[in-house]
Amino acid sequence: MNLLRYLRPTTKALSGPPQLGLLLLLSLGTFADSLRFTYVQREVVLERLHSCPSKDIDRERQLQSYFAQAGCTGTALTLDQPKHSATGNVVCKLSGTTEQQIVVGAHFDHAERGAGAADNWSGASLLPSLYQALAAEPRKHTFVFIGFYGEECGLVDSAHYVREAGKENLALIKAMVNLDTLGLGPTNMWVSHADPNLAKLAVALANAMKLPLSGVNVERVGSTDSESFREKKVPTIAFSSITQSTFPILHTIKDQLSQIKEEDYYESCKFLSAYLVYLDNSATGTSVGSLERQPQRHHPIPQVVLNNGYPQDL
Repeated sequence: MNLLRYLRPTTKALSGPPQLGLLLLLSLGTFADSLRFTYVQREVVLERLHSCPSKDIDRERQLQSYFAQAGCTGTALTLDQPKHSATGNVVCKLSGTTEQQIVVGAHFDHAERGAGAADNWSGASLLPSLYQALAAEPRKHTFVFIGFYGEECGLVDSAHYVREAGKENLALIKAMVNLDTLGLGPTNMWVSHADPNLAKLAVALANAMKLPLSGVNVERVGSTDSESFREKKVPTIAFSSITQSTFPILHTIKDQLSQIKEEDYYESCKFLSAYLVYLDNSATGTSVGSLERQPQRHHPIPQVVLNNGYPQDL
């Protein structure tokens, strides 16, 4: 996560092909919908997490390898590498029946201190598993999974991706889902910067799955790659596990695999696998997440505003 910097303080390769987990039929309360989704088995998800390369260039290669193992190969797997850069964005495309896109992103670069396990190998290593889960059945939207580089340097490569996409291609993106720092606790979302429809869908799904989902607003302490898309009016939502108590782990020697709670991490994996299917099943018109078919009852979400004792970069 790219933390805000202030002038002064104020206070192993997988053996054998990965297998898919259970198919679940989820009834969304009183909605006239049911949701069937797939998620990758726990041991596969955790093995990808535990690899956690120490160098960013090795993370880029490992991410490409995991996408290929998940079935994203050939022209579907590319490296979007800016000029004069040793690394680039790892891009995996899952074609749907329409050109309308849902982008799922997570940065793989990490800060100098710590292993960068939570921030953000936790998000990046999950992308191939989410691709694998979505690829189990045909999809309406085209899903674009992106491992971003340069987030810790100021959202550099997500800004490059948006800039290169241009207005016409950006207009095809109906939602951008960002993953940054998962598994330090239960899933939460950046509510104040989330598209309202995307946030309401997330709350409805969490309620149906009986999973905790809280709101943590991080604009006072940092930023993340979804902001590059949000600035161009793309509907976005950013998921994390950052709270006031876990925030001090970021960008310090404390950011190690031992900090990640595996049960919470895998629950996040299952929730996100279902959420992406839920988005895909939503309207393919001008806005993903149309709530016309949902009941009018409001599902409030608790929100806290994260404060930093001293300014840095998430």
